[in-house]
Amino acid sequence: MIMLTALLGALFGFMAVCIIFQRIQHKHGERAHVSRRLQKFKDETAAQNKKVAPRRVALTLADIPFLDRTFKPLGRAIQKKLLSFAPSDISTMLENKILLAGKTGVWSVNRCVMVWIGSIVVVALFAFMMVFDDPDLFLIQKVLVAFIGAVVGAILPFVVLNHIIDKRHRMIRRQMPEFLDLLCVSVQAGLSFEGSVAKITERMKGPLIDEFKQMQRDGAMGIPRRMSLQQMAKRCDMEEIYLFTASVIQSERLGTSLAKTLTVQAANIRDRHRQHVKAQALKAPVKIVFPLVLFILPALFVILLLPMIYTTLQNFNL
Repeated sequence: MIMLTALLGALFGFMAVCIIFQRIQHKHGERAHVSRRLQKFKDETAAQNKKVAPRRVALTLADIPFLDRTFKPLGRAIQKKLLSFAPSDISTMLENKILLAGKTGVWSVNRCVMVWIGSIVVVALFAFMMVFDDPDLFLIQKVLVAFIGAVVGAILPFVVLNHIIDKRHRMIRRQMPEFLDLLCVSVQAGLSFEGSVAKITERMKGPLIDEFKQMQRDGAMGIPRRMSLQQMAKRCDMEEIYLFTASVIQSERLGTSLAKTLTVQAANIRDRHRQHVKAQALKAPVKIVFPLVLFILPALFVILLLPMIYTTLQNFNL
């Protein structure tokens, strides 16, 4: 038990030290990067004033922070070694989950794999530590408990990611009718599709607005509207977004009125949202059964039946 406690404490201590060193080396790395850029800017300015070619700033070992020279390569080596134990399908699955969660560029696949491996190890050790001192269990039973803990630790990150994805989908579905109404009014007023999207995204916030901003950035980079809409639908992976993007692409291909297409889609999306809200409302009586049976009914029984039982017992005693 003491050995397992020490091992678990060492694991948490190592993780804390890694986080602290990562923060420190990130801070020092930013300072060194700013210093090098300032020195390069000064040299280029001086070279332009003297009308000579600017000299390159030589990067010596002393210019690199100590943490970048030592702990950063060590952390990369440990990360590479641990990632070699993870299946390749896990990386692909986590990359897809990160895309659907809207965290592309914020979360990296390698760090998510590291969190997945750490969750397996920590939960398995915790489960084994809970039953290690139980004399009624055999060793094979304790190992089985640790294996179940490892399975739970492997499932837990995906449960969290699925919860984040479901929450994002609910927010997009709730914001979709309002956005399409505003887009339809703007297009009918004479603005183009891109101009209407730009006006709306300036005044609204949310995951749907972030996706349309990403679509605008793709368009500014030269990606056609059809491809940017298809990429947005892939990032959201929702039936409503697929219907909207398909109708806009079809309207662009056939040359039909975009205002009429958006009017039909706005009415369709609002009707689908209304049906979804009704479906959620119909599920409420089923969901309320469990708290009703577990919490409300026992309290009512205590309040209503306890005085009656107490009076009956007193009468029998008399």
